[in-house]
Amino acid sequence: MGRPIPLLPKAHLHLHFTGSMRHATLVELAEQRGIHLPQALVREWPPTLRATDERGWFRFQRLYDTARSVLQQPEDMYRVLRETAEDEREAGSGWLEIQVDPSGYASRFGGLTSTLELILQAARAAEQETGVGIGIMVAANRTKHSLEAKTLARLASQYARHGVTAFGLSNDERRGRALDFEGAFRIAQRAGLLSAPHGGELQGPRSVRECLDELAADRIGHGIRAVEDPHLLERIATQRVTLEVCPSSNVSLGVVPDVEQVPLRRLFDAGVPVALGTDDPLLFGPRLGEQYENARWVFGFSDAELAELARMSIRGSTAPEAVRKELLSGVEDWLALPAEG
Repeated sequence: MGRPIPLLPKAHLHLHFTGSMRHATLVELAEQRGIHLPQALVREWPPTLRATDERGWFRFQRLYDTARSVLQQPEDMYRVLRETAEDEREAGSGWLEIQVDPSGYASRFGGLTSTLELILQAARAAEQETGVGIGIMVAANRTKHSLEAKTLARLASQYARHGVTAFGLSNDERRGRALDFEGAFRIAQRAGLLSAPHGGELQGPRSVRECLDELAADRIGHGIRAVEDPHLLERIATQRVTLEVCPSSNVSLGVVPDVEQVPLRRLFDAGVPVALGTDDPLLFGPRLGEQYENARWVFGFSDAELAELARMSIRGSTAPEAVRKELLSGVEDWLALPAEG
């Protein structure tokens, strides 16, 4: 059976704010707010999705927007972060980086600045209650104008020493190329924020390459299509750029037909730093622990290899040095445990 996955210290680097919500919380808040949820978010949950065509992505986005609509009060934001941190602690995660586009909530909470401050306050409260460290990634939407991304980058920069640790770029990579957002990432990088755009999920190696060349990516959300270009794969391994691989998401969105086709083993064996993530468990179902279980049972990762995956997630994180050392030490302690089974 191997050593217990929940006891393996790890970091979670790819999780979206709305998508981190518990399904039960979504249903409860929708009932309280009088919001009708489609059956795909109730009895047919988790929904059947496919985002490799425009219609499929539109449906995914519509479900996501519906889920976001239930979060209407400050206490809702506090609840989401507290429950998410509780789930992280249960999975053995000691550090979480959760990404959010404040503009999605700004109209409800008094503007961009007050929304980000609310999220930061909720993160600090969740940290204190659970012991899980939390960094906030402000993520621009690549389907919107690049000037909006610059506004978010300036806002993120103002809070670079107050809980914001990274700047990202999310949504449909087919509708906004990395080059268009170079200015925003330059602003964020000058403030010392880590660069972590999405790329190489719905598009191929070019998308990954542009994240490296145009946005100086330290990490890349997904990036699995890099396996289609051996030279690019070697470059990622050499530069130690961490790929945030989310197997359950890749399957749910139709990027690969089944979990066995996610190139996790190929990436790992090529020396690419990999951090397992969940993306949006509210829509995809499995959370962080299940991703490690898949690595063990589907991809044949030994306990030593699972430990290295955990180390990669910690090293690729923006966690303070003291937190990194504690988590890395915990990984060694986990390996010293007797294997079960």
